[in-house]
Amino acid sequence: MTHQDAPTASNRPEGAALLSEQRRDAMGGEPPFVPEPTGDSRLVASIKDAVITAAIVAGITLFFLAVRSDIDAGGLVLTLRPGLWMTWVAIALVVRFFLSYFFYRSAAPISGWLKTVVMPTKRGVPIGKTVGIILLAMALTLPWLLSTFLPGQNRYLLDLAILILTYVMLGWGLNIVVGLAGLLDLGYVAFYAVGAYSFALLATNFGLGFWVCLPMAGLFAALWGIMLGFPVLRLRGDYLAIVTLAFGEIIRIVLLNWYDFTGGPNGILGIPKPTLFGIEFSRGEGGFADYFGLEYSTVHRFVFLYYIILALALLTNFVTLRLRKLPVGRAWEALREDEIACRSLGINTVNVKLTAFATGAMFGGFAGAFFATRQGFISPESFTFIESAIILAIVVLGGLGSQLGVVIASVVMIGGIELLRNLTVLQQVFGDNFDPTQYRMLIFGLAMVAIMVWKPRGLISSRTPTVIYKERKKIGADAVSQGEGH
Repeated sequence: MTHQDAPTASNRPEGAALLSEQRRDAMGGEPPFVPEPTGDSRLVASIKDAVITAAIVAGITLFFLAVRSDIDAGGLVLTLRPGLWMTWVAIALVVRFFLSYFFYRSAAPISGWLKTVVMPTKRGVPIGKTVGIILLAMALTLPWLLSTFLPGQNRYLLDLAILILTYVMLGWGLNIVVGLAGLLDLGYVAFYAVGAYSFALLATNFGLGFWVCLPMAGLFAALWGIMLGFPVLRLRGDYLAIVTLAFGEIIRIVLLNWYDFTGGPNGILGIPKPTLFGIEFSRGEGGFADYFGLEYSTVHRFVFLYYIILALALLTNFVTLRLRKLPVGRAWEALREDEIACRSLGINTVNVKLTAFATGAMFGGFAGAFFATRQGFISPESFTFIESAIILAIVVLGGLGSQLGVVIASVVMIGGIELLRNLTVLQQVFGDNFDPTQYRMLIFGLAMVAIMVWKPRGLISSRTPTVIYKERKKIGADAVSQGEGH
């Protein structure tokens, strides 16, 4: 017989606490069981976020945009620019509201639709290969297209295309080190400088032509890549980045101070231009136009330079794709995924790192030689750390290990900034003195932040790991968060 005062599930302390929790859950609130306060609606919360962001931007940019200081004969002159300041504050307000309403506080954010990737079927053609074929066809016919549809801006756009292809080649070269081998290199501009100065010194001192000096410049840059690889064999991560950054600065300082050999800050003048089987693109008898019976035009030399850098870029892409299918390419990707596991499999990580540095440096040297012959003048100011940052930004934004992503990022980041010069609507908004190129690094930083939020692995983030030979297999999100499948 059960006693009346015997403990039960309802009068035991733990039972009472459980009943109290169940009662609170049923009533929907804490004692005295008042209704739970309702939060702000999606619209109100987004407006609050936008106002807070605009206030922060207004405070940070007050002394940078609202006030401008200039040095005049009478002293420091301050110019108030409230319109420019309020314009940027308004942009921050609108952008933050858009992000909050459609991304952060939405039950079905549109970022889910943007991240949707159309995977190629077994019977169809991969979408990446299709886009690559289209871009290649456009690149091969670009001079003809420009002369047909935009004859007035033919020379300017050809020069811009040459610049973009130069950065595409540099991005593909750095992609070998960073994207495939997983080695963070912040001094890639050093190999760019070695290639340029090697060609310039050989051409000016020994009278050698471009086609003879081009492979020599690549070999010199590869040699310096091996020299960089030896000190960093035991380094990874941030330590590797610091050493490569120091290497790039050392090369620049040497070029700046070794006046007798490199010309110091004055640089090297009179670098010869490339010729077509000995035919120069000059005016008069014996030139390209005279030899082929054409009317002389300065565009001919730009077309020739364009096809040279296009051939060099395609060579870089072809060699990279072929190497990825060879054992050395598999070793690069194994080193990127896990160096300890790579060692345990018997792979010589020393040789793997050295081949990655040497191969990437060689293509950087080729690009440097082309840069020297295109400019006709080089100086240490052309090879600062900012160039390494731009190239690394292109690789990261495009997607580590993605060849197509580097092309898209180069077109957007390099071509987009240059084309902004001709957009008069920006000057109408920000003023007649507004120059978008002055905000180049700011745009780079904003693009980096936007890409990292939207697609943390870059624009082309659906690249399947090539470790699985002849099989397309996606990497799961849990594996990506652990650093795999970059």
